[in-house]
Amino acid sequence: MANHHHHDDHSLAEILDLDGEVLHSYLSDVTAWVRDLTADRPPHRLLDLGSGTGTGTFALLERFGDAEAIALDQSEPMLRHLEGRARERGLASRVRTLQADLDTGWPPVGEVDLVWASASLHHLAEPGRVLAEAHAALRPGGLLVAAETAGFPRFLPQEHAGLEERCHAILDRRRAEALPHFGDDWGPRLASAGFTVEAERVFDVRLTHPLPASAGRYAERSLRRMRHGLDGTLDAASLAALDALLDGIGERDDLEVRTTRTVWAARR
Repeated sequence: MANHHHHDDHSLAEILDLDGEVLHSYLSDVTAWVRDLTADRPPHRLLDLGSGTGTGTFALLERFGDAEAIALDQSEPMLRHLEGRARERGLASRVRTLQADLDTGWPPVGEVDLVWASASLHHLAEPGRVLAEAHAALRPGGLLVAAETAGFPRFLPQEHAGLEERCHAILDRRRAEALPHFGDDWGPRLASAGFTVEAERVFDVRLTHPLPASAGRYAERSLRRMRHGLDGTLDAASLAALDALLDGIGERDDLEVRTTRTVWAARR
């Protein structure tokens, strides 16, 4: 069982890293928007809630050259991976990692200027309580940025879109049972926690050929991870078609990367 979890952590970490590489333009757009929203008071102390492998942490540190960040995550392997990436990027002195389960209580992070929560709020059992704690941790005038996705990215060309959508429909139903807050409108939740919601933006991402160099690997790893969850739920013919597509999928030149991210900016 331990080996299974280790493999799963490694697999997810690789996908998160690839997500950051392939969707770099989206991250650049979002952090530029955050810079504009904080132009009168650039943040110096950042908190990344559910940091994963540090995609958001590093994008923010790149955007705010004088800032330091606390990367908070429940997974120790993810945080160790993040620390290694920080050393590789020469950012170790600007990043502190903190292992914590926000469903069991708010950790001692002190006051911060900016809270970043990307695809993490929907995992919480009591997001309202955690948002109230984040509000209390922010300095007056501080900003919380919450980003959520409409679902996993799509990669296959139009001729295979039906198969990809059938796969996603199964996983979407399973996710709705496991993660009841996925797809929530976070504006009202932020307001209930004491924030003033300043803006909500939808980023429709569609990358086509020529794709970033790592896009083929991103598609292959993501679709294989999806494939592992479909045994017994997708018909045999569709599974066989998906397996056939996965062989050599990273070399195709007709792949796309399609996803939608919604981002809320809320002020204390």
